Amino acid sequence: MLLGPAAAQAKPPLREVKEIDDELYYIAVAKEISDLCGDISGRRMKAIGVMWNLRSKANRLGYSDAEIRAYVESDAEKARMRAKGEAFLARHGVSYEKPETFCALGRAEIERNSAIGVYLRAN
Repeated sequence: MLLGPAAAQAKPPLREVKEIDDELYYIAVAKEISDLCGDISGRRMKAIGVMWNLRSKANRLGYSDAEIRAYVESDAEKARMRAKGEAFLARHGVSYEKPETFCALGRAEIERNSAIGVYLRAN
């Protein structure tokens, strides 16, 4: 069994740690919806609490704070997350030219109590 630096090198990139990457994606999509729909607000305190928990989880998995920060602040990761989110929005009929479509999706996600909806609140 490898331990020490060799084991640390075996970690996958954080983008491949589904339980962390997916949750950040849900928060990002919820933020986009709340930013573009005046009738819906984000559950920011919930999102902040979850992000702190994700950081702790990543630390327990062996990722340093510097590795976590590099992942979260990476322009390439931000672009990847944005592309993934925009594809999701488009699949659900959302258009940046029609802000009401963000509201419709947001209300549907809230109603379903989905992974995205839990980060949203109707005003």
